[in-house]
Amino acid sequence: MNNIIFSYSIRFIVLVLVQVLILNQINFLGSINPYLYVIFICLFQVNNNRMVFLFLSFLLGLTIDVFSDSGGVHAAASVTIGFIRPVVLKFCFGSVYEHQTIKFKNVDFGAKIFYFIIMVLIHHLILFLFEIFNLSEILLILKKTLFSGIFTILLCVVTSIIFSRKT
Repeated sequence: MNNIIFSYSIRFIVLVLVQVLILNQINFLGSINPYLYVIFICLFQVNNNRMVFLFLSFLLGLTIDVFSDSGGVHAAASVTIGFIRPVVLKFCFGSVYEHQTIKFKNVDFGAKIFYFIIMVLIHHLILFLFEIFNLSEILLILKKTLFSGIFTILLCVVTSIIFSRKT
């Protein structure tokens, strides 16, 4: 149990540092910015205490907000995807999730990509809706969601491939 807590603590800290020190400095073509920290929420252990998970989602988003001076938009987006995660898991993985036997390193690659796509696009839509907070700029919101989402999904897939340990 202590090993799992230590492992998730290291992942949390490393993802925050990578996001704040490296990825927040990328502003490709003025509107493309990857948010790799969502992989922590996406790949967090399934059979956990829901309140602890939502608190960790909030804490992750709040930590990114503090370092990015973004006023809580990352926290709102992170809690949102943390809250809807069980529905998305059930939609993407079906009975494997129903029986709480899902292991992300053993699931079908296509289902994992589809899961990342849904989670990242919802996260980014909420993030940019709150960041811009003007529905007359809906095309800008959708453009930033789509292009940053594609970049983030690619990073999430590559990161999960690199760091997955299949047995």
